Amino acid sequence: MATEHFAFNADIQQLMGLIINTFYSNKEIFLRELISNASDALDKVRYRSLTDPDAAGIDVEKDFRIRIIPDKNSNTLTIWDTGIGMTKEELINNLGTIAKSGTKAFMEALSSGADISLIGQFGVGFYSAFLVAERVTVISKPPHGSQHRWESTAGGTFSVTDDVQNDDQLTRGTKIILHMKSDNLEFLEEKRIKDLIKIHSEFIGFPIEVYVEKTTEKDISDDEEEANKDNKEEESVIKDEKDEKKEKKKKKVKEVSHEFEQLNKNKPIWMRKPDTVTKEEYAAFYKSLTNDWEEHLAVKHFSVEGQLEFKAVLFVPKRAPFDLFEAKRKKNNIKLYVRRVFIMDDCEELIPEYLGFVKGVVDSEDLPLNISREFLQQNKILKVIKKNIIKKCLELFGEIAENNDDYKKFYEQFAKNLKLGIHEDSTNRAKLAEFLRYHTSKSGEDMISLKDYVGRMKEGQKDIYFITGESRAAVSNSPFIETLKARGIEVLYMVDPIDEYVIQQLKEFDGKKLRNCSKEGFEIDQSEDEKKKFEEQKAAFEPLCKLIKEVLGDKVEKVVVGQRVSESPCVLVTSEYGWSANMERIMKAQALRDASMSSYMVSKKTMEVNPSHPIIVELKKKSDKDKSDKTVKDLIWLLFDTSLLTSGFSLEDPTTFAGRINRMIKLGLSIDDDKMEEEIPNLVKDENYNQSCLLYTSPSPRDS
Repeated sequence: MATEHFAFNADIQQLMGLIINTFYSNKEIFLRELISNASDALDKVRYRSLTDPDAAGIDVEKDFRIRIIPDKNSNTLTIWDTGIGMTKEELINNLGTIAKSGTKAFMEALSSGADISLIGQFGVGFYSAFLVAERVTVISKPPHGSQHRWESTAGGTFSVTDDVQNDDQLTRGTKIILHMKSDNLEFLEEKRIKDLIKIHSEFIGFPIEVYVEKTTEKDISDDEEEANKDNKEEESVIKDEKDEKKEKKKKKVKEVSHEFEQLNKNKPIWMRKPDTVTKEEYAAFYKSLTNDWEEHLAVKHFSVEGQLEFKAVLFVPKRAPFDLFEAKRKKNNIKLYVRRVFIMDDCEELIPEYLGFVKGVVDSEDLPLNISREFLQQNKILKVIKKNIIKKCLELFGEIAENNDDYKKFYEQFAKNLKLGIHEDSTNRAKLAEFLRYHTSKSGEDMISLKDYVGRMKEGQKDIYFITGESRAAVSNSPFIETLKARGIEVLYMVDPIDEYVIQQLKEFDGKKLRNCSKEGFEIDQSEDEKKKFEEQKAAFEPLCKLIKEVLGDKVEKVVVGQRVSESPCVLVTSEYGWSANMERIMKAQALRDASMSSYMVSKKTMEVNPSHPIIVELKKKSDKDKSDKTVKDLIWLLFDTSLLTSGFSLEDPTTFAGRINRMIKLGLSIDDDKMEEEIPNLVKDENYNQSCLLYTSPSPRDS
């Protein structure tokens, strides 16, 4: 049994020195690499068995499997496959003397800051064994060949021995024995091995079996225990009858046994044709993939072929996770596999953030087995995969929308994601807009799509009208939509805060412009008579508009006669391109908002008065008589404050507003200011305040 010694190729020797002498936190990748190599060896022998069963050694070993055997007594971990095996020459060449083209490239990548997990990409994954082992033994036997043993301590040399006389002869395949370093004994723990295999190698196409310890409890009687003892002296003590009648006591004894347990029982269903997979199989796979207690809502199983090949299964869950939009949450739930080997589950380049709720698997045939994040960012293959995933997700949403009940559940959970997509994804914005649903002034409790809205538009209606606000109750009673409701024109109610961001990007749908009822640029088709009457009203109320502007000063940009209100006296509208009242409310509620932004984003307000309203008509009469009438100015301020509230703004000075209301109550109750002052002597009137607010003063020493 002659042993031959060989020197490693210089590049490989340098690589092994780097692996041994550098600290890496993710040493566990060694198991993934060795299992992947074993899977490749099994692929080769299976392929050969199809063309030449005799040459593949099917007669000596018919099973294709990978076995993992931890041994805590000898501190070894064995990875044993029944693959193609290696001859003596292949052991020498493949594991040491022939320089791999990727060796140098991998070392350059490492020196520039790349991760050790890249090792497989460069074809030198075997050497990751030295991350955890101080000595590696490889026993290999090809079909119908002799067995050889390769061994190295990574000291620059390795030995190859003819292993024919070894009693433990392999039928076919390779056994890699890792003699573990003292600080890596965690990888001999059964739970650690199982976890690593479940993460990285669960969907390898061959059975992966782990040698596990099973403990069972067995009941044995005292007599059985006595029988097991050798040379036991016979007891001479005579027992009385009562003792003889007693039941024999039983003891529990633990029996330890060992057996192989298959871990990768979940088959990669994405490799099968969709029509061969049952609903129950999809549900079982979804639960094992996501640990969800519920079944999925919908599934999309597809493959892409041509210049690029990949298979995928995408699931939409029934409910959104509670932390869906948390900043620290994982951005997506798509697991990336390369030829059934798990690569990563947090690849941000695989799916956009707004589709982060979609769960599933993507298995690529074209990506290298090990890929860095830098590689992913620049990889064109991944961009094509991402484009296809988005396309299939939208198709899946369309399929869900065919069932109203299912889509209602889906929309309740994931409407925000769709709206975020409209804000972020300009390419698919028009398609995503088809999935939006809103309550309207005519829909009652039902929600309708924009497509339905367009189909229900009145003859001659050019725009899609919507209003944003805090709640359905608030917007349904808003003065902005009074005229539209009176004319029977439907209005969309957008009451989700994210809708404000949607309408910034979604300017039109199906050729119809989206028109915000609370902003400038609002026009309603009028007959010639209506136009003529409106022009007359504008001219007649122009003096009042000027007076209101003078009283309010820079609180409003301008005051005009409007046509959007029919029941309210006036309303405050914002400019077409600034914040709406609702957006202003949302931004003020931001805990970490930039206060300086408010100064230039807050819209200038335009007051629109309703020339047909009795209050405005009477106010015009009073102002025509005496523009300096204190009551007129008081009423103008009161109208401004009430219109702030009804238009969705917040009051800048609630106390002053309350003072005006108190004054109106006083007038209603016919309480004179003088009488109030007699009853409450410590109240004095502020001469500088034309709204007649009352100021409380503390008693002076002279009063006492």
